[in-house]
Amino acid sequence: MTIISKQASSLWAKKRSADGRQEWLPLIAHLVDTQNVINYLYNQWLSPGQQNLLQGTLTEAETQHLIKFIGFVHDVGKGTAAFQAKESYNGDGSLDEYLSSKLTRSGFTDFENIRLASARESPHALAGEAILEQFGVPTTIGAIVGGHHGKPAGKIPTNQITNYTANYYQSDNRTEVQAPWKCVQEELFNYGLASSGYQSVEEIPTITQPQAVILEGLLVMADWLASSEYLDQRLPLFPLISLSKSWEDINPACRYQQAMLVWDAGGKWHPQRIDLTKPKQVPYQDRWGFQPRPVQKAMTQAIGATTDPGMVIIEAPMGVGKTEIALLAAEQLAYITGRDGLFMGLPTQATTNAMFARVDDWLAFLAKSQDENFQIRLMHGKSQFNPKYQELPNATNIYDTGDRSGEVVVNGWFSGKKSILTKFTVGTIDNLLLMGLKQKHLFLRHLGFSGKVVVIDEVHAYDAYMNQYLYKVIAWLGAYHVPIVILSATLPKDKRQQLLLAYLKGKYGITYRQQLEAPKNWENTQVYPLLSLLDGTQIKQITTFPGKSDQQPTELHLRRLDMTDDELITHVIHQLADGGVAGIIVNTIKRTQLLAELVPKNIDLMVLHSAFLATDRVAQETKLQAAIGNQGKRPDKLIVIGTQVLEQSLDIDFDVLYTDIAPMDLILQRAGRLHRHQINRPESLQTAQVFVMGIEGPNIYESGSESVYGKYLLMKTDHFLPEKITLPTDISPLVQQVYDSKTDDEVPDIAAAKVKFTKDLAREVKKAGVFQIADPKLRPGKTIHDWLGRDLGNIDKDEQKAGAAVRDIQETVEVILIQRTGDGNFLLDGRSLGEVQSKEIAQQIIRIPAAITPPYEIEPIIRKLEKLTSRYFLGWQNDVWLKGALALPLDENYAVNLAGWQLTYESRLGLRYVKEGDNGES
Repeated sequence: MTIISKQASSLWAKKRSADGRQEWLPLIAHLVDTQNVINYLYNQWLSPGQQNLLQGTLTEAETQHLIKFIGFVHDVGKGTAAFQAKESYNGDGSLDEYLSSKLTRSGFTDFENIRLASARESPHALAGEAILEQFGVPTTIGAIVGGHHGKPAGKIPTNQITNYTANYYQSDNRTEVQAPWKCVQEELFNYGLASSGYQSVEEIPTITQPQAVILEGLLVMADWLASSEYLDQRLPLFPLISLSKSWEDINPACRYQQAMLVWDAGGKWHPQRIDLTKPKQVPYQDRWGFQPRPVQKAMTQAIGATTDPGMVIIEAPMGVGKTEIALLAAEQLAYITGRDGLFMGLPTQATTNAMFARVDDWLAFLAKSQDENFQIRLMHGKSQFNPKYQELPNATNIYDTGDRSGEVVVNGWFSGKKSILTKFTVGTIDNLLLMGLKQKHLFLRHLGFSGKVVVIDEVHAYDAYMNQYLYKVIAWLGAYHVPIVILSATLPKDKRQQLLLAYLKGKYGITYRQQLEAPKNWENTQVYPLLSLLDGTQIKQITTFPGKSDQQPTELHLRRLDMTDDELITHVIHQLADGGVAGIIVNTIKRTQLLAELVPKNIDLMVLHSAFLATDRVAQETKLQAAIGNQGKRPDKLIVIGTQVLEQSLDIDFDVLYTDIAPMDLILQRAGRLHRHQINRPESLQTAQVFVMGIEGPNIYESGSESVYGKYLLMKTDHFLPEKITLPTDISPLVQQVYDSKTDDEVPDIAAAKVKFTKDLAREVKKAGVFQIADPKLRPGKTIHDWLGRDLGNIDKDEQKAGAAVRDIQETVEVILIQRTGDGNFLLDGRSLGEVQSKEIAQQIIRIPAAITPPYEIEPIIRKLEKLTSRYFLGWQNDVWLKGALALPLDENYAVNLAGWQLTYESRLGLRYVKEGDNGES
């Protein structure tokens, strides 16, 4: 290998003074570290499918050369006068002076007296791209170096060196001052070429935009890893060195090998082929202890028979076992397409928590069968409060107590924006939709998803705005050839079509229609259950499932109720005269609380919605599952009142159901919680009954329901809702009737509602496009310049704002509720703050309702809460669990006035809010 000159080895990449120690890292050391790390990640960490994507039309050797080259030259822009003149972060003048004098002694003329007028105009990432452009590197590659700090330049920096010459060479015109800078930059560039296996710059290839996005993500990951000094603050990775040491004192090969042994504490999943036709293969029995139902068996066999799988859409009734089909499909698709991880996405934190336990059990089986430790991540805002997740061992501690292989573990390095890089992840759908949002470091999210099988549960639960992000994301997943499994019990055929076509467009480009092979009239298929498969450019649909189904048809009897709230509760109580469990699902939290207050105290009541403390909500969900879940200990008499959280992925069983009017698919979802299990029921509730509320007259609906869902879908549902439904036979026909615009003419007086619906839909589609990335460009030569577009303001930095952007919801504030009285500060359960750990305090978190925090009020409210927190809980800022948290102290009556609203909290009903001066809740 070429010897590094004294000048090149004197350049610094990092410098720091702390605790009386002054340390630095030579630039050449960081470049070699990153080159070694990215090469390791490509060969050992990426899945075979990702490797194939990056390889494209290149040979394996050519791909290896490119990977190593990008890793080395990523920080070549630090070999400039502007960067080397930067002050240390804490303003340690003696450290800066020492390294500056070192540069002067190495031949950089008069560097100690450098003065640059426009140093900020040449940040080192952009400078690196400009240097590479000058040496003739293809623009698709240069843009990756320019964007490796999270956001690429808007265009090629063609005139950067000409306009800011001194930033690169210390002087605009003194050739003797410029000479060493030009020499050292050329030296580093040539070293990068040679160490990567290139003979000349002409050998560096041009790549496609999807390849560039993934390669950028891999570079960011490698750079962050090579910049990590320690893992868990105790295990060394790539530490800085003392000023007394130099490049010659570093053994880069040994340094990198030791770091990788510490960091890569998880095993690599090697999926195995699943073939149900082989007698010895009984995957359902092995994993879940039962033989597959006919639908499960047929779908698993069809998925396993694909050769180039893209998207799998499973439409099947509630309770048929779609989750098990999906997890086995993940194994099958991972094997066929070369993936080594999973993302399971769900609509809410509640459904995510419920699914996490199931995925964790499945992954534990895989870990034991392969005798490896597999890393998992629970991805939502309250994951730190999930007890099952918190009990998982840390990857770096797993061997401290002896050989413990075959376990599910957590690796602390994969946190924050790196979370999605964890091989196995379960999270809210926001994590997937954010793939489509222009946001700094988006490349990491694309890298993480490109190596996984993606499963999307409850796909019907997403509105028109979220669907636009979903289709965008699916197109990009198609470009990466990522297999997707989509689950739904109630999917409109138009949405099914859009999902499939979005994937095809992403994978094959705009000419996909010319290659498409599909059954005649596939777009209008209403067969149910239904399996739709993308196998290459072919759409396949499995519509027959041989064998006797063990899922007996359920006949629902529907009746509309138009009565006052008092009359409704009386009606419910009458239905439970002989005992049983009644479910009441309404469309707003306000209505949930109003109805709950009317239930007599002598009847057991459970309430579930999103306006509970995190601890209370988890406790309520656990209690609900224990009472009326599968194998639950059912009470003699119980009323459960909740919002839409009851309709999604909760395996609970009601004897009788009351539901507010909602779109047809959601009513059917709610009905899926009725007579779900084969159990003994009270004689009077042997027949499955659904009472539909909120229809107050012809085309007149309860205000909250109409506000949430709009009149158009409610009118169509009202019109086509029959008095008797047979599940699962009637599911697809009823859903298609409501969502097919061709049936509009059958609904009287719908014209005005349809106009509003169409107008609102167009507005949502347009609004969703504001911060979206563009569709993938598949032709070689399209760079990632301007991929993230203009400045995104706070969306770029705040995860809550980003999540709100992809869901089109108003940003709100999360607070920790504390009771503050003359006797001190307490948790709402009565325990003194001084007697509990800070982790328990952090769990007392709740989101303030959006009505209280409109956009023009949110900043003043946050400032007020910050003052309250600083006044009463100053120590929180020094606590790892409570730093940055906002406290909302309640009085002895569990109440507080905030921004003109009276807020009260009850563990039974949750958070309530009333506008001051109003008699009722707003």
